[in-house]
Amino acid sequence: QVQLVESGGGLVQAGGSLRLSCAASGSIFSINAMGWYRQAPGNQRELVAVMSLGGGTNYADFVKGRFTISRDNAKNTVYLQMNSLKAEDTAVYVCNAAGIVALGGVWNNVWGQGTQVTVSS
Repeated sequence: QVQLVESGGGLVQAGGSLRLSCAASGSIFSINAMGWYRQAPGNQRELVAVMSLGGGTNYADFVKGRFTISRDNAKNTVYLQMNSLKAEDTAVYVCNAAGIVALGGVWNNVWGQGTQVTVSS
């Protein structure tokens, strides 16, 4: 069984920074893509950033220049460094891993439980 565990959320003032972490557990051989989505109350879940196994990245326009995604493939962990946070960044941030090859099978899509990020203005 593959699970994702996020950490690093919290309360920060506008203009501040937070770093989110998401670690995948299980007997994992490889993960094709790892990324972050967010969902604010009343809104649909939206992509924030994603990184492929080869290092390619894709960012939502609203975080370009402020957020940086990185991953440690040896630790099956993805990070999201969030700088210059705005009140509108307030949301539950959810980790996603896609294309997981692990002992016992292949998982197309696994989601974490989410971590709350609150930015006060």
